[in-house]
Amino acid sequence: MDGVISELFSTTLRLFALMTPPAVLSAFLSGTKNYSAGQKRRTALSTGSAVFIIALVLYFFGDSIFGAFGFTLDAFRIGSGTLLFLTAVSLMNETADHPSMPIDADISVVPLAIPLCMGPASIGTVMVMGASAVTLKSRLIGACSLLIASLGVIALLLMAERVEKLLHRTGIAVLSKLTGLLLAAIAAQVIFTGIRSFLQ
Repeated sequence: MDGVISELFSTTLRLFALMTPPAVLSAFLSGTKNYSAGQKRRTALSTGSAVFIIALVLYFFGDSIFGAFGFTLDAFRIGSGTLLFLTAVSLMNETADHPSMPIDADISVVPLAIPLCMGPASIGTVMVMGASAVTLKSRLIGACSLLIASLGVIALLLMAERVEKLLHRTGIAVLSKLTGLLLAAIAAQVIFTGIRSFLQ
């Protein structure tokens, strides 16, 4: 039981980091400046729901996509790991603020869910995780982790104004850098696993 909880926690933490919460938080704060409290709440809920649905479909049907396009799992590991590394680099170098949106603009799916939460790197990593999960237990852990990580995104966005007051823009920028470092480490592990399996 302890092993399941530990795996669930580590997988959830990794998935939440893949969703680049500081970048999503910054975009949400800038994009919802003209929103009412109700609009902000609906946007947060819509964003988390869209992230969960997209990730769940990719997690369970990623292997079918591999088969349809003739990809190997190791090749996709290397490709998604490279994209994930580039995402980490962009987080480390990001300084520009996101422009505010018109009051009637819906930013929940684009750009918050896609491509900020579920960009090419996140999509590739979720697909690799789904294709690698061969047992029912590992698939259930992955699905639960996706749900918890998506709920984490919703909670973060619902508390966006409080987080901004607590951390200020400088604190959010520091979190973005730390997230970039974590993503770079995950990317290195994914690429290393793909290359090792390919060479064997």
